Amino acid sequence: MKRRTFLAASSAALLAPTLAMAQDQPKRRVAVIGNTGRGNYGHGLDTMWDKIEGTEVVAVADANPKGLASATQRLGLKQSFSDYHEMLKTTKPEIVAVGPRHADQHHDMVLAAIESGARGIYCEKPFVRTPAEADRLIAAAEKHGTKVAIAHRNRYHPALAHIDALIASGEMGKVLELRGKGKGDRRGGGEDLWVLGSHVVNLFAYFGGQPQSCSAIMLQDGKPVTSGDVKNGAEGLGPLAANELHAQYLMGNGVTAYYDSVANDGTKGNGYCFQIIGSQGVVTWHIDRDPAAHFTPGNPFDPALPPRKWWPITSAGVNKPETDPKLIQSVHNHVRAGIDLIAAIDEDRAPICDIHEGATTIEMICGVFASHCQNGQRVALPLKNRGNALAELS
Repeated sequence: MKRRTFLAASSAALLAPTLAMAQDQPKRRVAVIGNTGRGNYGHGLDTMWDKIEGTEVVAVADANPKGLASATQRLGLKQSFSDYHEMLKTTKPEIVAVGPRHADQHHDMVLAAIESGARGIYCEKPFVRTPAEADRLIAAAEKHGTKVAIAHRNRYHPALAHIDALIASGEMGKVLELRGKGKGDRRGGGEDLWVLGSHVVNLFAYFGGQPQSCSAIMLQDGKPVTSGDVKNGAEGLGPLAANELHAQYLMGNGVTAYYDSVANDGTKGNGYCFQIIGSQGVVTWHIDRDPAAHFTPGNPFDPALPPRKWWPITSAGVNKPETDPKLIQSVHNHVRAGIDLIAAIDEDRAPICDIHEGATTIEMICGVFASHCQNGQRVALPLKNRGNALAELS
């Protein structure tokens, strides 16, 4: 199946009712890895399983004693561990949730879960810190047959199927470009790209196909980033710099995608979005909002048109009221993603946002660093340098 056809089918599947678990089937054993003070448990990756029928959290690991005690009580557990390796060896879970937001921990935690025999892993984003880390995890997952899903929860939203239909029907006209912006708060630039922009570039790949190249410039207070600007980033992100950056990607379907992030840009977070700009309309996706997406019909470049309407795109369709708020909530709290991971295990298929999708997102982020280090020249993706180019900036 061609990738675009598969993605359309996957998004359409999200309109279906929640998967039913067989009554006589043993509960899926889930183990949770957190680290209080170093990313905690992500955005509810510990409690999401309480909302998924047929699963049971059997143990939690947290290197922080107070955090471990709190998580043990919160999850109502009898087993808890300060060392996640010991937890994996002792409990042998079928599914492992890797919760900490700090990306420097993900590689080792996911690898340990794979090697423990877990059949499925749900990992907080950003997935890892470098393409090299992603390469090692992909190899390990393929060797052991483990399904790995990444917590880019927008990929599980039912509105995607309706946007696919807008494009396929020609109602948007010709798709001209993809655009995305960071949140534009104090983290604007490199940190914004990692922490929040990862959601945006992940959507670039969904609608644009595999990225072919990246060209980018990174600025610190209006001047090109140099080696003296590179610091060890927050949240375990590794070498990091810039309070402003501008990137351009050539996507597999021939469309160009643009990403911009500027610290304290004055938009108060309202600019944090992804857009598909067509000759006869624009789709705007505001990350983690309700409704998440809107369609603005009409030629976006024609000032003579009457004021444009912003039509919400809900689970029911374009310009229709939301009829299933529980479904939308199941996207926000990762329940849809957890259900899909279980189905992927049972059906021996890739999760909707799988390890390869997560790796592509990391490739696109590190492509910005690689291009800047080559004076903004276009760099081919996948990258030849599988590390973080900022570490070698001279």
